[in-house]
Amino acid sequence: MTAGKPVTSTIIRVLSVSGRRWTSPTTSAAEVFSSDPAGHRKAHSLSPLIAVASAVAAALMLGISSVADQRSTKRVESRRALSPRILLDLVRQPLWVTALGANLVGFALQVVALSFGSLALVQPILVCDLIFAVLILWYFWRRSGIQRPGRARQTRIVFAGIAAAVVGVAGFLVIGRPSGGSTHVSFSMFPPLAIGLVVVVGGCLAVAARNGNLRPLALALACGVNYGVAAFLVKLLTSEFGGGLGEVFSNWPIYVFVVVGPAGFVLSQDAFQQGTFLVPVQAIMTSADPVISIALGILWLNVRLRSSPADIGGEVVAILLMITGIVVTANYAPLVAGPGWISSPPGPPISDRPDLMETQ
Repeated sequence: MTAGKPVTSTIIRVLSVSGRRWTSPTTSAAEVFSSDPAGHRKAHSLSPLIAVASAVAAALMLGISSVADQRSTKRVESRRALSPRILLDLVRQPLWVTALGANLVGFALQVVALSFGSLALVQPILVCDLIFAVLILWYFWRRSGIQRPGRARQTRIVFAGIAAAVVGVAGFLVIGRPSGGSTHVSFSMFPPLAIGLVVVVGGCLAVAARNGNLRPLALALACGVNYGVAAFLVKLLTSEFGGGLGEVFSNWPIYVFVVVGPAGFVLSQDAFQQGTFLVPVQAIMTSADPVISIALGILWLNVRLRSSPADIGGEVVAILLMITGIVVTANYAPLVAGPGWISSPPGPPISDRPDLMETQ
């Protein structure tokens, strides 16, 4: 999940059919909404196209949101991690409200995509939000007209790093082709899930508190882990919306979700604000989300990856490619960045700082 995804219940319920339970996360919307056999076949044939188009549109909106989010968080006072006061500061920023709106639209489109296509089809495409974010930033840099020796080569390296990270995540999901699995789990899996989440996120927050250089990256990883867990919980909730609110609120996933989702969203604001550069932060969030959600699905939802020697080798190569892309991007993005790639530093709004307004 990327920023904004915590707002789920209303959108998913609209996509659910009253009285019918979605027993598989890969249930096609064509199967749900078409009762005529001929219409069913036609809708079914269009499902992949609708899923792809919706996923690409969702990635675009989420990329736009990321850029606007990162710039708007720089215009408010820096807060400690997970402080809700940052939201009170941001809500007065029109640019942030725009980012929030783009987030909601992007998530709605993601839900549509998942209702027409499988997770293995949609998730790799949604990773393209990082590509869209970089392209938007690159466009603003080009418009600035500012040139610097060696920047063209460094820009190519950054783009290569972004491509490697995205291809790595997408390759892992495509080669592994996770099965649909189940959407029902017992309460017995809640304690290990909660303990693991607290340990990982707590470790990230400890690193963020002790090391200022690693702070934005640690916060981004904590955000990605939260979003991955939130995506896992959404898969569980999709099987409960058909039974009405009574069934939703009588089971534990909804209560964990309302904590994990907003926590991930606040962590994303912290990461965007503390990070000087958007790309490394966005790369870590984008990579961690699908990897965590798929890992939890394998562990508890009986999702299976292809396990032939060639497939396992491909999955390992994809993971290594993703890590390499993140490292390259994190190392070279600062060399490429300039006024078109960097937002104002945390502190008073830009409108109160004439020196910064002159460079915008």
